[in-house]
Amino acid sequence: MKPQLIAAAEIDRVETWSKYNRDMCTSCMSTCCTMPVEVRIVDLIRIGLVDEFERGEPPKNIAKRLQKDGMIERFNAKSGIFTLTRMSNNDCMYLDRKTRLCTIYEKRPDTCRNHPRVGPRPGYCAWRPKTQA
Repeated sequence: MKPQLIAAAEIDRVETWSKYNRDMCTSCMSTCCTMPVEVRIVDLIRIGLVDEFERGEPPKNIAKRLQKDGMIERFNAKSGIFTLTRMSNNDCMYLDRKTRLCTIYEKRPDTCRNHPRVGPRPGYCAWRPKTQA
């Protein structure tokens, strides 16, 4: 059996997104987990990438360390937002490739907890069905 490619979210084409309903999550290939994940210091602490004692350090120093470790792609000093690194196929680094489930679900960032209430198109999702042709 030939493996299927997973469609990444079409971030730039939010008009293609579907109105969100709760049942979508059980029939999706975790499409939202292919979008950039923006996090703040509190999320990094919850995930375990930053120690509680580092909270008082300048965020740019934390960002420098996390970029060096390959954990974040970028840091916006003006907003204080870090963007987690994604895998080569655009999956979140915490998404299991086989099960398509989050490996840190209980500790997931606020961005993930609040999707799709917040994001590029609130109330809509870049949903892709599990059975793609």
